[in-house]
Amino acid sequence: MKKFIIEKDFLEIFPNAKIGVLVCKGINNHIEDEEKYADYLKAAQKSALVHIENPEFTENPIIRTWRDAFYKFKTKKGARCSIEALLKRVSKGGEIGTINPLVDLYNGISLKYGVPVGGEDIDAFDGDNRLTIADGSEEFITLGSDKSEPPYPGEVVYKDNAGAICRCFNWRESVRTMLTEDTQNAFMCIETVAGERDDILEAALDELKELIEKELGGKCTKYILSKDFSECTIEE
Repeated sequence: MKKFIIEKDFLEIFPNAKIGVLVCKGINNHIEDEEKYADYLKAAQKSALVHIENPEFTENPIIRTWRDAFYKFKTKKGARCSIEALLKRVSKGGEIGTINPLVDLYNGISLKYGVPVGGEDIDAFDGDNRLTIADGSEEFITLGSDKSEPPYPGEVVYKDNAGAICRCFNWRESVRTMLTEDTQNAFMCIETVAGERDDILEAALDELKELIEKELGGKCTKYILSKDFSECTIEE
């Protein structure tokens, strides 16, 4: 059995955090129509403009919320929330390219709703996936690197028995667990920290669930975790 667990040390920093989770089983993540996903991402980029209406980029509410969140724990210099990275590219007129269907779908949801969204391959997890505080010993190799760059002690991470899965909350993921075309069972998550976006979290999670089941088949089970419900099963 594998679980996703929000640890107490994380909740001490973010007591109002809520993490929406989809456990997706039996999906087909092979690329069959890249143009369709490219069009989907273009539409999402247009809808994302509503989140960056203030010309002072860092004063847009979504950016400000996550900047403030990242000040609460140890981070690598220059690390930014995943939604900030996406919105920054949009604000500069850049395009979000296609990667694979699952990643494209979650990037689209992230842009549309203004929330960080991520995903990992459940079959690559070594034991439970925990949202916690790093001790600094966790192995971590990200895409494009060939050496381990462990998180700092005190950094918010997702991790399992083999090391960090994602560093700086939602900044960089491990190549070991990332979604690929061969992924059949996926852990998807949407993160909120400030306690006032419950309706957005629900809507984003429901739309992502619907899209995955429609486009990729399989079955997705939905959970919303918080201090009151801090773990769920992701594999029997």
